[in-house]
Amino acid sequence: MALRLNIKTKTVMATLFAFAITASAQLSAQKIPAEKSDALISKAMYPALEELKEYVAIPNDALIAEDIEKNLIWSEKAFAKRGFKTAILKTGKMPLFSAEKTYPKNTKTVLFYFHLDGQAVRPNEWFQKDPYMTVLKEKGADGTFKEIDWELLKKEKINDEWRIFARSTSDDKGPIVMLLKALDILAGQNQQPPFNVKVVLDCEEEKGSPGLKASLAQYKKELMADYLIVMDGPMHSSNIPTLTFGCRGGTGFGLTTYGAITQQHSGHFGNYSPDPTFILSKIIATMKDDDGRVLIDGFYDGIKFDAEAEKIMAAVPDNMKEINDRLQIAEEEKVGKNYQESMQYPSLNIRGLKAAVVGKGGGSIIPEEALAEFGIRLVPETEGTRMTNLVKAHIEKHGYKVFDHVPTKAERLAYKKLVFMSGGGPGSPAFRTEVNSPIGNWLRKSVTENFRQDPIVIRIMGGSVPVVPFIQTLGVPAVIVPLVNMDNNQHSPNENLRLGNLRMGIKTCLSILTTPI
Repeated sequence: MALRLNIKTKTVMATLFAFAITASAQLSAQKIPAEKSDALISKAMYPALEELKEYVAIPNDALIAEDIEKNLIWSEKAFAKRGFKTAILKTGKMPLFSAEKTYPKNTKTVLFYFHLDGQAVRPNEWFQKDPYMTVLKEKGADGTFKEIDWELLKKEKINDEWRIFARSTSDDKGPIVMLLKALDILAGQNQQPPFNVKVVLDCEEEKGSPGLKASLAQYKKELMADYLIVMDGPMHSSNIPTLTFGCRGGTGFGLTTYGAITQQHSGHFGNYSPDPTFILSKIIATMKDDDGRVLIDGFYDGIKFDAEAEKIMAAVPDNMKEINDRLQIAEEEKVGKNYQESMQYPSLNIRGLKAAVVGKGGGSIIPEEALAEFGIRLVPETEGTRMTNLVKAHIEKHGYKVFDHVPTKAERLAYKKLVFMSGGGPGSPAFRTEVNSPIGNWLRKSVTENFRQDPIVIRIMGGSVPVVPFIQTLGVPAVIVPLVNMDNNQHSPNENLRLGNLRMGIKTCLSILTTPI
């Protein structure tokens, strides 16, 4: 009898143990009810703002190693506080910061990419005393933002239309704090993500991420994951949750045309010595038609859209009239049928022009040379070296001798039409992940279930992030999950973060952290 009771007790205990394990597993992936989730996020807003204020106060220009070191120390403390194992990964340039937290029985791993560096500041162009000291502002009836008391944030109800202004509030320290606060909320509910979490913070994204790109193979084990989520860049202007499945890459080149070997007096040599600025202008004028379409043979080769791609692009609620009004342009260029479609093509742009001097210091001269620097935005169907070779062939077709070096005196005397082409090459490639891929389906489910609306799906965005090296080296699918407001002035004076986007960003991170793969 005792034996049977013992066996029965063991069976019950085994059953209870199995149930406890199951319940624990369910708890780790359990969704927090919407009302409770929103209340928890509201409670987390002020602590998030205080933490972001502290983080942003540390200058973060990637050219200043001492400041980046201070940012690394802050990041290390912040992630260690949440139970992460952290490491500083040395590279030939600035280091990388990595953090990892694993959970028993979780078999999948998600890598979150952010960058902690920011663009340099020009303090005199900011409407505040210090670009790194966060201020709270409210938009007035005249459309301008006026500073209001930071203490207002302690009120129970925070106005989602208020904004905080400082460098890197949006690009990209704000999203880092959003993830940290989502992790805090989850821990406060005694829950854990249904996957292991890795985080990498790039210290020189604004400088092209040379250290990251060169060191990915070296740190492949530390960064390896099943999925990569890039939390950088702005949401759609509607502030509806947004998923971006690709970004354009880029390459560039310079063109220099020549007149006389030195500047010449326009009175003595006007009508005699060629003006290199007009020569350069003629070359530029051959490259685009009046509708903005590139006239270089083969420039748009390979760009085709199937019915699904057209459906995805058409579903994005862009208002072209509003876009044009914001840009103050009478009419857009005619590359693609709409804004989204225009982003699917490579673009050719002039980044800068230089010839002699304008304004104060200028004179009545014919310049000795004229320089234009060009940028080509790449898409997955294009490759940088091929595109710059197409440009070279186009210039040659118009009768110019194209040099890959500054022409010598003998070469200048031998050719009437000559140009020096510098740069070019592969540049940074583009990427595009299929919308209906496993990572795409997972993220769309996460957003739809938690926001009770479908996300806006961007097939490919115009800007660039250093994602492709991850894809190529780690073989990991990637999606960009932007969290900040479109009009955040990133890279410009008066960068800001809308508080409604801070709230939504925490919710988006919490949604992802509670959705099983």
